Amino acid sequence: MKSPFTFCLALILRSFIHMALRYTFLGVLMLLGNLSAWAQDPQFTQFYAAPQYLNPAFAGSALAPRATINYRNQWPAITNYVTTVVGVDHFIPKLNSGIGVMFISDNQGQGAVQSTEFAAQYAYQFQVGEASFVRLGVQGSYVNRNVNYFGLTFGDQFSTSGIIRDKTSDPVVLAGAPVNKYLDFSTGGLFYSDWFWVGLSAHHINRPDQSFFSATSGSRLPIKGSLQAGLRIPLQGITGYGDEMDREISISPVVNYKFQGKYDQLDIGTYLTYSPITVGVYYRGIPFKKYDQRINNHDAFAGLIGYRADKFSIGYSYDATISTLGFASGGSHEISLSYIFDRPESNRDRYKPKKGMLSCPKF
Repeated sequence: MKSPFTFCLALILRSFIHMALRYTFLGVLMLLGNLSAWAQDPQFTQFYAAPQYLNPAFAGSALAPRATINYRNQWPAITNYVTTVVGVDHFIPKLNSGIGVMFISDNQGQGAVQSTEFAAQYAYQFQVGEASFVRLGVQGSYVNRNVNYFGLTFGDQFSTSGIIRDKTSDPVVLAGAPVNKYLDFSTGGLFYSDWFWVGLSAHHINRPDQSFFSATSGSRLPIKGSLQAGLRIPLQGITGYGDEMDREISISPVVNYKFQGKYDQLDIGTYLTYSPITVGVYYRGIPFKKYDQRINNHDAFAGLIGYRADKFSIGYSYDATISTLGFASGGSHEISLSYIFDRPESNRDRYKPKKGMLSCPKF
């Protein structure tokens, strides 16, 4: 039989644990509702394999119907982030226009915070030189964000005997999972020729309120800006298209600088293509820059390998984390898939490989 002292101590500890867990959870939810102060959009190491996600001006840039899938599992050894992007786009030659649709699923903390986005894109292309083109794109998105309570355990489910009850009476949970729905708009531009490209994009230009609770209303998503550039250096002549394309041997240095809120980051790397194989190395971060004494701007080194067979391509990359998280994070795994369908003959004739085809790496 328990002594009165032991019984009272157990009650005090139980109450303390209940209160601590509840307010810790509430604090996490408040932070999630106020993510705009420091949150960053999902990112892809293979950013040119996710062209629609990178910049709406890329919609229709393949000059043919194209389908892409991008999957990223970030930090699988800890509370991971899983992002999936599915995109379909097409070029309409009579209108000099590209159109596209995109689906984005982002699960944070093993699905504790879920975000689903449906986007529609339009891009207009016009020629500014013998082999130079400009594309201007816009994007409108519908976003649904919610907190998923499934799998979480709350303070009042614990007992002094160690038994975890099936249900909670926490009023925050009983009130239902918070949901936020909003419209989001983005824009971008692209200038390119047969051997280089430069793009600029701005996402969340309307700065939607992404807060979950009325107490944190006004938590607006910061605008994300991105500057992309690349250069293709052929080491052997490239002719034809699709089945007619000769072996490509080239080097492609690429860079993607992005900023959102008070944070910025630089992706810099290079691809070596010896078709059908492409390999690449990357560094993500800004050397010698620190946000404070605890947070540096070194993120990861990445290695990449891709394979392209006719109209189908696949790529895999692994990020080795070099931030304070280190190897304990498990790094990040990323897979990209792309399929480019046959172009209509009129489109094929109008836009030769060196007249209108974007020279980004094709995997």
